[in-house]
Amino acid sequence: MVRKHLLLGVLAMLTAWPVGLLAQPQYQVAACDWMMLKRQKLGEFQLAKDIHADGVEVDMGPLGKRVLFENKLREPHFQQLFRRTADSLGIQVPSIAMSGFFAQSFLARENYKDLIDDCLKTMDVFGAKIAFLPLGGSGHEWKQPGEAHQEMVRRLREAGQMALASGKVIAIRTQLGARANINLLKEVDCEGIKIYYNLQDAVDQQLDPSKELKLLGSKRVAQIHASLTDSVTLDKDPRIDMHKVKKTLDKMKWKGWLVVERSRNAKDVRNVRGNFGTNVAYLKEIFK
Repeated sequence: MVRKHLLLGVLAMLTAWPVGLLAQPQYQVAACDWMMLKRQKLGEFQLAKDIHADGVEVDMGPLGKRVLFENKLREPHFQQLFRRTADSLGIQVPSIAMSGFFAQSFLARENYKDLIDDCLKTMDVFGAKIAFLPLGGSGHEWKQPGEAHQEMVRRLREAGQMALASGKVIAIRTQLGARANINLLKEVDCEGIKIYYNLQDAVDQQLDPSKELKLLGSKRVAQIHASLTDSVTLDKDPRIDMHKVKKTLDKMKWKGWLVVERSRNAKDVRNVRGNFGTNVAYLKEIFK
C-alpha cells in the first residue's frame, strides 16, 4: 500500500511539473511576440497555443530614447501573471529578445551592461536560457579591423561573462557569414556568447544555409530564426529547401528551438494567425 501511494505521488509530481522541465524533443517551434504584434502582451501565450507553437520568444520591449527597455516584466505582479499564464497553457519561453538593438547601436549605449542585466533577470521569470541580441543597429564599421571592432569584442565578452555567471547564453545575430562568425567567436573567447542563426541572412546574401550551418557546427549555434524576408509563407517559398536544412541539422545532431520571425505573405502581412500558423505548421511537418 505504501509503495502504491509513493508511486501515485511521483506520478502526480511529474504531471504537475512545467513542460519545460520534462524531456525535450530534438526540435521545437516558437514565434516572436513582437512580430505577432503581441510584444509583452498576455495574449501572446494563447495566440501561441492557437497556432500550435510550442513556445514564444518574448521581447524586452522598445528602447527609443529610454534609459532602459520598456519592460513591464520587472514588476512582480506581471512576472507572476505572465509565468502563470504561460505554464497553464503549456507554452514555453525559450528565449528573451532585445529587439531594441535592431534600431540602436550596442556600441553607442554607455549603459549596455544595465540593459544586459535587465534581460538576464527577465529570463529568470520564465527559466529561459537564451537571450537574443541583434547587432543590426550597430552599423558595419565594427565588422572591419579597428577600434569599433575591438570595442564590440570587448563588450560582447563582458556580456557573455555576465550570462555565463548565471548559466545563460547570449545569442548574437551578426549578419556575417559562417567563417566571419567563427572568427568573431574566437576573438570574444567566451562560452556565454554564441550565434543566433538567421536563415534570412544566408538566403539574402545568396549563401547556402545548410553549408553555413555545417561550417558553424552545432556547438556555436544557440538558436535559429527559421524564416525569411517577407514575401510568401515558408511552405510556398522557393528560396530555401527546409528539408535540406533539417537533414543538415540532423547530421550535426543539433537540438533546439526554431523560431519564426517573418516569412509573412507580403500581400497580407497583418494576418498574424494565417502567416504564423502556416509557418509553424510547415516547420512542425518537416521537423517531426
